[in-house]
Amino acid sequence: MKKISRVINTTIALTLLAAATAAHAKELKYAHFQSADLSSPKHAAALAFESCVEGKTSGSIDVQIYPASQLGGGTAIMEGLELGTVQMAAIHDGPISTTYKPFSVLAMPYLFDDQAMAWSVMDGEFGQKMAEDMRKKIGIRMFGVADNGVRNFTNNVRPVSSPEDMVGLKIRVMTAPVWVKLVESLGASATPVSWPELPGALQQGVVDGQENGVTNIVNASLYQHQKYASLDGHVFSWHAYLMNDSFFQGLEKKEQTAVQQCVAISKVIHRGMTAAQDANAQEILTAKGMEVASVSPEQKAQFRALAQPAVREFIVSEIGSQWPDLLDDAVAKYRANFEK
Repeated sequence: MKKISRVINTTIALTLLAAATAAHAKELKYAHFQSADLSSPKHAAALAFESCVEGKTSGSIDVQIYPASQLGGGTAIMEGLELGTVQMAAIHDGPISTTYKPFSVLAMPYLFDDQAMAWSVMDGEFGQKMAEDMRKKIGIRMFGVADNGVRNFTNNVRPVSSPEDMVGLKIRVMTAPVWVKLVESLGASATPVSWPELPGALQQGVVDGQENGVTNIVNASLYQHQKYASLDGHVFSWHAYLMNDSFFQGLEKKEQTAVQQCVAISKVIHRGMTAAQDANAQEILTAKGMEVASVSPEQKAQFRALAQPAVREFIVSEIGSQWPDLLDDAVAKYRANFEK
């Protein structure tokens, strides 16, 4: 009986300890915009982050994931990150650029050759400088970036293989002016629409088309309202892993380390899933019933010749030449390393 009593008392003590730990755990609201299933790179990465952080901190951080825009659109989430009402988010380029303008430099079209180049630039000196600048200016810490997919045009009017095919189309863009400039430079008209409202805008014919990576096209079932896809790969798009800096500074050292380590793990999962889908975009979108138009290197050069100078000029007018020049230098250094 004494042995049974000790076991019962131990169990009660452990239960009370767990309850006390949970009661004093730091709440970490984590927002993202993809659906809550394991085929979504954002959600798979978020679940990995949750398990990793709670394990490494023995539950002193309670990660609460809010997928599918449950806490609002991109602008609302960026405001929440600034205020600290949302502690963490994996959020896409458009809303970031609206709050932190230098991020718009990454909308430079037809810049990166492939994922290897893009990852190297953003993991290196350029990405580190941008992260520190963001932290100082808006109080949001950027731990790193993962793929939002290589962005391609889709529409419900005609196949697009050359800039001439873009003329007259109404294209939805993210809610940042740089994306408007990109689409207009190719002869189409641009309509900013927030991500949660995009499927409805396509279904109702408010816009003819949009531009996104294959992951988002499939995840949000945009193919249901779009007949044609063009794999022009105009922009390598990002999801940034962001956290309110005051929240991070308030964590204990071991908790900070856990967050940083777990983002690194999540980022690899996120990148791998999205890059795999990009690599198989032709097959994936064809299987969804879309007609996928090919874009030759010569045709892509035509897109680049129209879009890149116009977008660069706009970006410089908005944020100056510092960040465009730094980005150009980072790309040039990457290429030079492979020419030795």
